[in-house]
Amino acid sequence: MRTTKEARKTSRRLLSLSFTDGKLDQQKVNQMVQTVLRDKPRHYGEVLQDYQRLLRLEVEKRHAVVESATALNSTLSNLLITKLKARYGDDLTIEFKTNSNLLGGLRVKLGDDVWDGSVRNRLRTLQEQI
Repeated sequence: MRTTKEARKTSRRLLSLSFTDGKLDQQKVNQMVQTVLRDKPRHYGEVLQDYQRLLRLEVEKRHAVVESATALNSTLSNLLITKLKARYGDDLTIEFKTNSNLLGGLRVKLGDDVWDGSVRNRLRTLQEQI
């Protein structure tokens, strides 16, 4: 089902009102949902679906997944946390995972951004060049 233009516009406005000091505010999100459910504007079902999608995308922008072939030592993980938070803000959450398929190196996924410095990616790139 396609979301109407009016519903998308309303959901974007709700999202912009859901922030406090540049950070997503859970209390305001709950308040926005309750207001929509109470007032039931036109296409309110579509508004809530699109609002949920926008919230999910916003949360994904603030969550980084760091994959490595082996567990990172505390010095390296702390350095990585410091660098990512300096670039993307203190409200960033970081999850560390081990992935033996990488062979070595790191892969960092943050929202739509992916930095792949893994050995596996380098080998795939080399294979494509040959």
